[in-house]
Amino acid sequence: MTINKIPSSYRIPLFCAVTLLFWMSMYTSVPIMAPYVEFLGGNHQLAGWIVGMYGISQMLLRIPVGIMSDRFHKRKLFITFGLFFTAIGGLGLWFTHDFTWILILRALAGAAAATWVDFTVLFTSYYKHEESTKAIGTISFFNSLGQVLGILSAGWAADSLGWEAAFILGALLGVLGFVGSFFLIEKIEPDAPKITMRAIGDVAADRTLLFVSLLAILSQVLIFATVFGFTPVYATALGADKFSLSMLSLFANVPVALASLFGGRKWAAKYGEKRMVVWGFILMGIFTFTIPFTHHLWVLMMTQALAGFGRGLSFTLLMGMSIKHMPAEKRATAMGFFQAIYGLGMFVGPVLMGVIGDWFSLNQGFIVLGILGVFSALLSQWFVRSTPKIPAVPSSGSTAAL
Repeated sequence: MTINKIPSSYRIPLFCAVTLLFWMSMYTSVPIMAPYVEFLGGNHQLAGWIVGMYGISQMLLRIPVGIMSDRFHKRKLFITFGLFFTAIGGLGLWFTHDFTWILILRALAGAAAATWVDFTVLFTSYYKHEESTKAIGTISFFNSLGQVLGILSAGWAADSLGWEAAFILGALLGVLGFVGSFFLIEKIEPDAPKITMRAIGDVAADRTLLFVSLLAILSQVLIFATVFGFTPVYATALGADKFSLSMLSLFANVPVALASLFGGRKWAAKYGEKRMVVWGFILMGIFTFTIPFTHHLWVLMMTQALAGFGRGLSFTLLMGMSIKHMPAEKRATAMGFFQAIYGLGMFVGPVLMGVIGDWFSLNQGFIVLGILGVFSALLSQWFVRSTPKIPAVPSSGSTAAL
């Protein structure tokens, strides 16, 4: 029984819509940032640092956000602040061409993304405890769908009206989501204990959380060094224009959305979470390794679609596994640790790729990352505990329906 007495029949559709707007706003700039920085005159290393700043600010902020959220039980407040920051970030990118300010604004975007901790925890609270993976699969679908729609709309805006139009669009989407966030339903358990320092230590030392977080770092290294980093730069060398770059991101992200939905809600229960994580990393590794041997834009898009499908399988399940075994009062803290730790991969991936690109070549960087992906599959096979395959059970009530 919760304190909130507001009728909740609309809570899941509304939450999904706000999530959609949040990630649409965010991803009007994420995929085009590296080529935009190089368009302004920056080199590979500078582009890598600017793209990576989005990850490092998340790494620094997500644990404090998770702890404060568990301490005060205010998930909705952080979500509202996150949407406010996305709108400010879009306006700032439209206003300035100064690299220092762009770096600061990408850090602000990372601060907004840090509130994803509260999106996932609040949405999961609408479901039964044992349905955490299913809930994460659902919200991850709208995460990925928002990214896809943001990428498409940004590509159209940038190609038709210039780079800055994409940033204005992101600001407008952020404002819409900000307004919608005021109507979200906060679910509060009246007897829920506040997180203590001892409980924080228990979360930080949790073996399962540490293992899945390590794997998530490797996943984010692959993602942010490629599709959200330097795959668009490689595509530009093949002759891609702004719209083609948006289509590349579309091909890379639509399979993520589908794999998140079906992997989290159906396949994990049928085939086992461990198997899905392993195969996800194998797909990511193989189709990152093949990038340098791709000389046609449409072939590059197909490789990124297959890598994206692997990303949707592995990462969605790792996120669900990070909190599935946690009691309610520790979930935001655990998710904060998980997301903060994988934020390291968002930073290291593009910075590492930028250094390799300037010192050697982007082709060699893609090969190294492909090998890393296959190695990550082996680590998953060793580290991830097998879970029993659960037969599908019809859910009762409205809490598990879209």
